[in-house]
Amino acid sequence: MKLPGVIALLLLVHPEQLFAMPTTDLARCTRSATLLACQDSKGNYYSVRTEGSTFYLRGYEVASKRLWAQTNSRHGALTFFTGLASDGEAWVGYSRRIGWTTLNRVSSSSGQRFNLHCSLIGGCQ
Repeated sequence: MKLPGVIALLLLVHPEQLFAMPTTDLARCTRSATLLACQDSKGNYYSVRTEGSTFYLRGYEVASKRLWAQTNSRHGALTFFTGLASDGEAWVGYSRRIGWTTLNRVSSSSGQRFNLHCSLIGGCQ
């Protein structure tokens, strides 16, 4: 999974991190009690459905022409997630929230592994 896509997925888990990001090319979203659906100006789209402490995400990336789905389960300060894309790539990881900082670890079937640290003040690194 390419890094920008993972960052977008992680921000869905912790949307408070959006305040530290630039506000260019914002997506247009529609929301109901349990569903958030968004599309950006390039045609990428995603939706988030909540069911208790579980989040179900689905999306489409225009550049790679692939569909993806991810399930997140929150357990206190930890959120575990697994995902699968239409090109066969799978990923697994977790996010751990500590104050205003979120520590993220992701591994994918393509062999990519990385840590992403996001804070309300400094953004993601």
